[in-house]
Amino acid sequence: MNTISEKEKFIRIIKENKRIIYKVIYSYCKDSEDRKDLEQEIIIQLWKSLKSYDEKYKLSTWIYKIAMNVAISHYRKDLKRKTNNTTLDEAIFQIEEEDFTEKQRSQSELLYRFINQLDPLCKAIMILYLDDNSYKDISEIIGITETNVGTKINRTKKQLKEWFLQLNN
Repeated sequence: MNTISEKEKFIRIIKENKRIIYKVIYSYCKDSEDRKDLEQEIIIQLWKSLKSYDEKYKLSTWIYKIAMNVAISHYRKDLKRKTNNTTLDEAIFQIEEEDFTEKQRSQSELLYRFINQLDPLCKAIMILYLDDNSYKDISEIIGITETNVGTKINRTKKQLKEWFLQLNN
């Protein structure tokens, strides 16, 4: 494959999957400069890994896996994130929420505020879960067993229920 067709293939892949990439970026970065840095890191890693992509796996799973790994590493490097409790930037949810009512929008904001408080692993799992990925796909992306994914999702759901009950009191 020549360099031009590799570049064209890569650009097409990025364009077709930009929502996955941006969902991960906006979930892990609050600052616009950090988002730009993370976007570059993810794209560079995707480019480097393109030749090793195994087509027996779904492309979206492969992209999620790389994007999540890069984002978690980026997140861990930035010590300021551990003390910053601001909510997620809402720009990532605008496409999906255009037709939502005000109540639905408010509930969505609360949900993502809760997710933002989770540890990086549970946060990644819940983002993937809310994006309708199967337990199998999540386990492949994150690198843990399907059983562990299910356990973490169920525990997080219980935490979420308790958190919402506390908010309503």
